[in-house]
Amino acid sequence: MINNARIAVIIPAFRVGDTIKEVVLSIPDFVDHIIVVDDACPDMSGKEAEKTKKGNLEVIYHERNQGVGGALVSGYRKAMELACEIAIKVDGDGQMDPKYIGDLVSPLIQDEADYAKGNRFQDFRALKTMPKMRLFGNSALSFMVKLASGYWNIIDPTNGYTAIHRRVLDKLDLAKISRGYFFESDMLIRLNIINAVVKDVGMSAKYADGNSSLNIRKAVLQFPVKLLNGLAERVFLKYFIYDFNMASVYILLGLPIFIASVVWGIVEWIDSVVSGVPRTAGTIMLVALPIILSFQMLLQAINIDIYSVPKKK
Repeated sequence: MINNARIAVIIPAFRVGDTIKEVVLSIPDFVDHIIVVDDACPDMSGKEAEKTKKGNLEVIYHERNQGVGGALVSGYRKAMELACEIAIKVDGDGQMDPKYIGDLVSPLIQDEADYAKGNRFQDFRALKTMPKMRLFGNSALSFMVKLASGYWNIIDPTNGYTAIHRRVLDKLDLAKISRGYFFESDMLIRLNIINAVVKDVGMSAKYADGNSSLNIRKAVLQFPVKLLNGLAERVFLKYFIYDFNMASVYILLGLPIFIASVVWGIVEWIDSVVSGVPRTAGTIMLVALPIILSFQMLLQAINIDIYSVPKKK
């Protein structure tokens, strides 16, 4: 407990039987509850955690695997049941240093943020320890997650070392949040919809020798589609249901004009290639002008979205 705030650490556990005990034992004493969620783990990570005999340990067992998001949602519900104000996610593979728990909790207690997350990109030396494939994937996804979530001010958006306040959990529909490895990104999208303030907390990257259960190829194929769906939902709710402003106008006019103009341009280009007759300068201008104007509208909408990142008043 810090400043009378009850704190829970949630540890999703799947194939971490060899590290889970060390992680549980490393959690600081000021944490009120340690919630281990055994996500139908084949090596019985929950049973391994129970061997620590920690008095503040709670173990939840899933009958079937629900993914890291599903495990965390179960942990969130248990933390609320235990009347905790702050819930922190720590992975069971030992790759998240518990010394940063206090840093994650601090902005929530001081009401500087509603959700805090790790940022491994502030320390260049730490970046050098990050596996090259993961560094590349993080860099490629960062911009897409910023666009989809609306949190243009954060870096390392897929970082799973997070802390969330009860005031935000009460507003979220946990049943709708993605259950797999898209969880962190989906969480940011839904936090933006309810105008939650998110803050980065700098920390060093730490990697163990164990293999990640994340399927990189599957993530690469699924993430863009999920991010596009998340972007569409966020834009629809924030700019057409909960509010209507100039960004709404720019999107409403710019997007259909841009799509129609691009399609028209492609049709004209194909017809020109097939017929062998080049298009006149007038036709080219009729295609290019609406593309340029509509693209400028979309850029203005993005600019408004950037300045609309949720902030504490």
